[in-house]
Amino acid sequence: MTERPRLAVIGAGPAGLAAALAAAAHGVDVTLVDSAREAGGQFFRRPEPGLEAHRSGAPRQHRRTWRRPARGLAAYQRTGAITFLRDHHVWLVERAVPGGTGRPGVRRPRSFRVHALLGPGQEESVAVRADAVLLATGGYERVLPFPGWTLPGVVTAGGAQAMLKGALVVPGRTAVVAGTGPLLLPVATGLAAAGVGVAALVESAGPGAFARRARAFAAHPAKLAEGAGHAVRLLRHRTPLLTRHTVVEAHGADRLAAVTVAALDADGRVRPGSGRRILCDTLAVGHGMLPHTDLAEALGCRCDATRVHVDDEQRTDVPGVWAAGESTGIGGAALALAEGHIAGRSAAARLTGREPDPRLWRAAAKSRTAQREFFTALDSVCAPPAHWPDLVTDDTVVCRCEEVTGGAIREAVDGLGAGDVRTVKLLTRAGMGWCQGRMCGPAVAGLAGCELTPSRASFARPVPLGVLARAGEPGEAGPDPT
Repeated sequence: MTERPRLAVIGAGPAGLAAALAAAAHGVDVTLVDSAREAGGQFFRRPEPGLEAHRSGAPRQHRRTWRRPARGLAAYQRTGAITFLRDHHVWLVERAVPGGTGRPGVRRPRSFRVHALLGPGQEESVAVRADAVLLATGGYERVLPFPGWTLPGVVTAGGAQAMLKGALVVPGRTAVVAGTGPLLLPVATGLAAAGVGVAALVESAGPGAFARRARAFAAHPAKLAEGAGHAVRLLRHRTPLLTRHTVVEAHGADRLAAVTVAALDADGRVRPGSGRRILCDTLAVGHGMLPHTDLAEALGCRCDATRVHVDDEQRTDVPGVWAAGESTGIGGAALALAEGHIAGRSAAARLTGREPDPRLWRAAAKSRTAQREFFTALDSVCAPPAHWPDLVTDDTVVCRCEEVTGGAIREAVDGLGAGDVRTVKLLTRAGMGWCQGRMCGPAVAGLAGCELTPSRASFARPVPLGVLARAGEPGEAGPDPT
């Protein structure tokens, strides 16, 4: 009896869902693994089931986009073509040692084993075996420090959105939304719609930068209409918009009480004397996203700067490993859906021994190209202020886990000759804490004046020693214990 090939898809956001559905539709058994309790990722995040909310806070067009993959996932779960492992936190993907007899009737071992920690306690681990792996691990927010950013009441823009969508709570009564990038608009409108007074939307990019890329943006009228809709809603709420401004300091004793924002000149430096103080109890700040590449790095996949390198079929340079969505470059849900569809079909074709037919994903490939062009233009506009490190004082905490300050990092660079993030880490412990540099890595690189390079960490997240001791023991297996 011939077994169907098995694909492990890590991440159940837009890219992972699209990939899982496409692969299942073409004769592959899929194990979909995600750390969240529900599929959908941040984009399709819905209220926690225990809240018994009858309506989602997501925009109507997002709810419509979600219906099709949600129904497809439920249908394939009923037939057993997709096994969805929720609340599973993947910490390692390992390739099996080549071997096997190859004799008729004797099954060769699966090529990959995906190790995941279970539940909130994460003291237990399972291993899922698969013939191929598709990485749809998404992205995370770029956090840039400034004086006062560790005060209670200062949250990331994505964190504020997650609170609204998933927990139906607001972080405060009066908020400032600041930074740069397309996420700021929906966060500001979401807070305003939930009854929060948005004292200001502070964007470091200026209108002129958008005007210079007007032709590239005009090719995407749907996205312009979505942005215009957010702008209209903010006008109705009388939310002040400050362009070419940035937050320079957060103030407060035990928690946030106010922020100081200032204007930026053409070179991205703060204009002297332009600071103004805005009273607020919440600051939602974001400076864009970075791809999650931990698992790809551990597998030895090539990474270009901070993104996983893939070909036209979304294949990495490691045989049997595909990648899609934000891990291959930040580009939003539409791009993630297109890449996931292509990756899922490609993986299914390769696993079943059929040559992939590019005509089958022509529409997805066209969407992928268009979305990439749009976000390339957007990235050139929505970049953090060029001289943001100048705002980091010597006593500003940069690495929260290890309490490493800006002064300690500058001493490592200027006084001890550190020229890369790894050396700064060894000299200061910046990045040695719980997040392993995920939060502070971009800031450390900016202060050190070097590129943020792949870390090649062995594990994607901290793992209890007991789990490591039991890894590989008989019985340490998941839903496919063969």
